[in-house]
Amino acid sequence: MNTNTVDAKILGRMFLSGAKNLESKKEWINELNVFPVPDGDTGTNMTLTIMSAASEVNALSEPDMKKLAKAISSGSLRGARGNSGVILSQLLRGFTKVIEQYEEIDAPIFARAFEKAVETAYKAVMKPKEGTILTVAKGAAEKAAEIAENSESLEQFFTEVIQEAEIVLAKTPELLPVLKEAGVVDSGGQGLVEVLKGALDGYLGKEIDLNFEKTASKPVVGTPKSSKESDIKFGYCTEFIIMLDKEFTEKDEEAFKEYLMSIGDSLVVVADEDIVKVHVHTNAPGEAIQKALTYGQLSNMKIDNMRLEHHEKVIKEAEKLVAQQAAEKKAEPAKEVGFISVSAGEGMGEIFRELGADYLIQGGQTMNPSTEDMLKAIDQVNAKNIFILPNNKNIILAANQARDLTEDKNIVVIPTKTIPQGITAMISYVPEKSVDENAEEMTESIGNVKTGQVTYAVRDTRIDELDIHQGDIMGIGDNGILAVGQDIQKVAVDMTCKMTDGDSELISVYYGADVTEADAEEVSSRLEEIYPDFDIEINYGGQPIYYFVISVE
Repeated sequence: MNTNTVDAKILGRMFLSGAKNLESKKEWINELNVFPVPDGDTGTNMTLTIMSAASEVNALSEPDMKKLAKAISSGSLRGARGNSGVILSQLLRGFTKVIEQYEEIDAPIFARAFEKAVETAYKAVMKPKEGTILTVAKGAAEKAAEIAENSESLEQFFTEVIQEAEIVLAKTPELLPVLKEAGVVDSGGQGLVEVLKGALDGYLGKEIDLNFEKTASKPVVGTPKSSKESDIKFGYCTEFIIMLDKEFTEKDEEAFKEYLMSIGDSLVVVADEDIVKVHVHTNAPGEAIQKALTYGQLSNMKIDNMRLEHHEKVIKEAEKLVAQQAAEKKAEPAKEVGFISVSAGEGMGEIFRELGADYLIQGGQTMNPSTEDMLKAIDQVNAKNIFILPNNKNIILAANQARDLTEDKNIVVIPTKTIPQGITAMISYVPEKSVDENAEEMTESIGNVKTGQVTYAVRDTRIDELDIHQGDIMGIGDNGILAVGQDIQKVAVDMTCKMTDGDSELISVYYGADVTEADAEEVSSRLEEIYPDFDIEINYGGQPIYYFVISVE
């Protein structure tokens, strides 16, 4: 194209094209996660964030620049999830603050919009870290400012800006040693580059399917149990593709099928020369995935809770009831204090309910709730002051964003990074004290909680000076990997030992969906031998992916 300006119609196409390109690369971006855990989610979070905006943009007919800017900004802000998604939404927010003032945009205006995008995103992050999506965005913006006035065409301008973004992205491992050790570039930065590349394709008029369905996540609240729940023997529909890295013989296939049938039913295994497609219903999706990893790498992983799907009607009725009750509560005087907690696993949710949580948002490391989920939860809690417990470091920014978008209630985000920290924060709440006093003491209390999580590696890597192989069991602490091995219980114990110090008194063991109470008791027994003077508690967490979540206080 030879034009040196774009209008709202062309810019809208560019945005949708960028979103589509990111969506197509999300699984690859997920695999750039530094930790080789089965729930790397940067690509997913960024995609769900931008798709929330894309659905609003796609719904516009003959938009002007103001309407387009509002759709991009509002949609991405409300749909933002995970740190990478929130930062992307802030980049888009800053970008739209500039473009909404014009009917047509040229290179200098784009450059100013990029600059505002970076400024807005850096302000949203309390402690900006270089070597991330922020660094890539800044490099692209600086290049845009440098060449804007002298670019012969917008195509040249966009091309050079993207080339600079790729150069900066390639340097991220030099800025963050953990990236260099893992042999990857920053996943958020890669996601941003894919958005920019897609936008250029849209500008050039390449054939792209720009139809989008509105993406949304459902926060899960306490719903009545159906009497049919027990009819479903195996609750998780688990699907994935194995990309074989060695020969998969008929004997291998039979052995694999036999193993999967021992932990589930409704089995379908289709083997080709290079891949194996798998479908199984099981109560232990993690075990199915771990076994599959012995044959190769995995892609297209999908785990659905069939019990929730089976009771969709019950859930919808319950949601209607919750909405009705919320409406009735709104008619009542608001109580002084309410609590919203993010939780993963039936047992964890029950613990938070017992401690007084008014509303649970289903989520965590495996699925980061969005800002919109937070806003819906806030709307449901009829209280003047509401404490939000994100319980994951990747959810705190979305919670803060929801707080900033709420005008009629006082929202206090306690920066809990793990579920045990959230539990400790709620235990520390004292009704007789003021909101500010409680906020201070709850925040102080979580500093005394160390958390470790036991899961399995989905690929070979090297991190924290440890060589990790696909299928290894890992114990991950607050600041890195603490233990690696083949035995789940041993790794759990070794990890816990590295979390204790002279001030430690209490160890809490939360066992997940893929292990049993007997497994937890074995871990507890080993720890009791090592720490006879400690209080050691066992709780059912029911969390997916993570065999054990263990806290030390």
